[in-house]
Amino acid sequence: MEARSVEAIPRGAQWQYEPKWDGFRCLMSRQGKTVELRSKSGEDLGRYFPELIAAALELKATTFLLDGEIVVPHGKTFSFDDLLQRIHPAASRVTKLSQETPALFVVFDLLQSGADGELSAKRLGLRRPALEAFAGSQFKSSASFRLSPATTDYAVAQQWLARSGAGLDGVIAKRLDLPYQAGNRDGMQKIKKFRSADCVVGGFRYASNKIAGRSVVGSLLLGLYDAKGLLHHVGFTSAIKQEEKPTLTAKLEPLIATPGFTGNAPGGPSRWSTDRSAQWCPLKPKLVIEVCYDHFSGERFRHGTSILRWRPDKAARQCSFEQLKQKAADPMKMLK
Repeated sequence: MEARSVEAIPRGAQWQYEPKWDGFRCLMSRQGKTVELRSKSGEDLGRYFPELIAAALELKATTFLLDGEIVVPHGKTFSFDDLLQRIHPAASRVTKLSQETPALFVVFDLLQSGADGELSAKRLGLRRPALEAFAGSQFKSSASFRLSPATTDYAVAQQWLARSGAGLDGVIAKRLDLPYQAGNRDGMQKIKKFRSADCVVGGFRYASNKIAGRSVVGSLLLGLYDAKGLLHHVGFTSAIKQEEKPTLTAKLEPLIATPGFTGNAPGGPSRWSTDRSAQWCPLKPKLVIEVCYDHFSGERFRHGTSILRWRPDKAARQCSFEQLKQKAADPMKMLK
């Protein structure tokens, strides 16, 4: 069951609201002594989270199919960076991390159980009570499972959305009157809170295609200053209109100068590094741009950003990490 992105939380008695967790979506099934974890794409996640396999085998129920999210707690929040580290080819590394940063399985739907049988064909209004009963009998003795909260109160959903960040990625709205909508987006919607930030253009990459035989900019590399005055690479934007690329390239090329970023830079040793990440041109910190983003963690924008406007009125040194600080939800408290 997948979600359709919408701009606002839908209202009405037919909707149930849930937090949108910042993790890996997963279907967990158990049939006797066999437990499987499957991603949205059908990939086997079990080898990366052996502690969840073991925890599922410790539950009293021997038959169930759960829909949920794998998250890794970090203090009062969840760490997507720690979660990504778990996808590692070396079994020894996975075992080590499963002990150092054990994962949680946050459950928001029950599709099958020994007591209730097949539930996916039943409407959510019946599945949710069955899930709550299952969680009440199964999860109390396990440190690896949590029941995701749910509400039909629109005001509560608004509060969750306003406090999204640091483990909470927005709000999910589901139709109470529909069965589980496997393979389509008709019964579930996702709403994210988009924010803006002023960033320094610390560099750029040329596009793979030329215009009129001339190389043009393909993406802008964004930077923010830390408390020590170092400019760190935090993400990119490639939302540049085709007709604007030649003019923008002419504006950028006279500013090419090292080092560009004085802190973390593209092409440095990190899990984001690729062969292409080293192919960038550093710029003098002269240009400031305001971008729209949906999530910031690990001192990076999680996804690509979109351009809102150029800020010639703002000095580069004013673009700091401080502007991104916010009072976010406490996801661990929400799961108690």
